Amino acid sequence: MSCKSCATGGCGTQRGASDGQKTATTGCGSGGCSTGGCNKLNSFDWLSDIAMPGLKYDVVEVKFKGGRKEYYRNVHQLDLTTGDYVVVEMQSGFHIGAVSLQGELVRLQVKKRAVKINDDTKVIHRITTPKDLERHEQSVLRDLPALYRSREIIRELKLNMKLSDVEFQSDNTKATFYYSSEERVDFRELIKMLASEFKVRIEMRQISLRQEAGRLGGIGSCGRELCCSTWLTDFKNIATSAARYQNLSLNPAKLSGQCGRLKCCLNYELDTYMDALRDIPAIEKPLETQKGRAYLQKTDIFRKLMWFGYGAESTWYPLPINRVLEITELNKRGIIPESFDVLTPIGEKEPTTAATLNSDLQKLDAKYATRNTKKKKKKPKGSTDKVTVKPAPNGKTQ
Repeated sequence: MSCKSCATGGCGTQRGASDGQKTATTGCGSGGCSTGGCNKLNSFDWLSDIAMPGLKYDVVEVKFKGGRKEYYRNVHQLDLTTGDYVVVEMQSGFHIGAVSLQGELVRLQVKKRAVKINDDTKVIHRITTPKDLERHEQSVLRDLPALYRSREIIRELKLNMKLSDVEFQSDNTKATFYYSSEERVDFRELIKMLASEFKVRIEMRQISLRQEAGRLGGIGSCGRELCCSTWLTDFKNIATSAARYQNLSLNPAKLSGQCGRLKCCLNYELDTYMDALRDIPAIEKPLETQKGRAYLQKTDIFRKLMWFGYGAESTWYPLPINRVLEITELNKRGIIPESFDVLTPIGEKEPTTAATLNSDLQKLDAKYATRNTKKKKKKPKGSTDKVTVKPAPNGKTQ
């Protein structure tokens, strides 16, 4: 639902009317609610255009201020559309909310959240009239002043609690105060003062810090609206081990969200990292080489590389996983390799002699020696070589 069609100011925005009229709570008028207000925790009804066989499920999901959702029975078979404002039954009186989901998807949500639907389930009375919306606007206008005044009373009573939001019922007979505290708070005196101040029934509801951040909304470090105020409803436990598995810096300022707790998004990619870490060996002690001890500095999980560095050097050496396993196995057997690249220790290398270096030359000499002996002819026994002496022209023999 666009802010231009918002007639209740449920997101807390106000817009002044023209021609000297009183201030009307009709949204900000931007047309696309990106402030975490009107579209907070919306569910897309992908079965709205599909006709389901059989009777229509008569339970409807209704959303109130702060993204709070409850389920009501449509016993009067009202023709409702997502976004319609309806008058619903409360424990005392009535309240106005917007239809956020209906049909078969509500059946799935009820099953998921384990909500019991029976005859005691509250019902939808009717679709709102202009008079109902006017009374609802008046109740919404009381929220902010009541919040400021209640905080002053809490400071006067010196109570260790943080009041985050106030929601008045549409019939102005009840007000719900949402607070957070890390210890037990005795607010009996506070309830008396609030009841005498606002002349309504008071309900104190404690919420967690994550729920408080979801009600208030805001922008996260990623630049988008907080997940808890837009779509996240289940707040799972988050441990610092999630940051260690992802090789993140254990800096509380970077790992904490606006609620002061660890960010919920630390769990989003944790399963992928856990699957990739199965192939990474656990290094319990440094690797031993002839150069010294190499300590693990960081691990590139998806590239399967482990970076090691010597204690006295600032240079890190990347090693694949198989090479790390080989060096670890050698160290377990008491063998210290020469380096990361040469795994043969210095003491176990074969000695290099001159005969080994000149073996090729010796083979070449032997080859030509046998070839020369084959070419020579054997002389017959008893034969002598005759020498012919020719006279020289000058009478001397040669």
